Amino acid sequence: MSRGKKPKWMIDIANERMNILFKNAEEQFLTHPERSHRYVEMALKLSTKYNTKIPEVWSRRYCKNCNKFLYYGHNSSVRLINEKVNIFCEECGHVMKIPYQREKKEKRRAKYESREKRTDE
Repeated sequence: MSRGKKPKWMIDIANERMNILFKNAEEQFLTHPERSHRYVEMALKLSTKYNTKIPEVWSRRYCKNCNKFLYYGHNSSVRLINEKVNIFCEECGHVMKIPYQREKKEKRRAKYESREKRTDE
């Protein structure tokens, strides 16, 4: 084992624990929002300790600025503005802007393929 590199089984356990923490944060948000924010902090500490990414399912469910759990419709809002998905955190006012180019490219590709099929027939 090289210096700083964790074995695969440790990383797998860390990912499993992060998933559990985020699920608990989602379940506890309506009754205990401060507890769900704490779960997010613990998951972020796990990801830094084991040098892994937050699971992709949960990567947009916390604010990158204040590290609070985002529950859409309660403490955050999602808008589509100028080819971007804007996630607004109402806790700190931070806006995460996420492009949705891939979806648009796939849509164009599907449209182009359907045109080719019509011209072939």
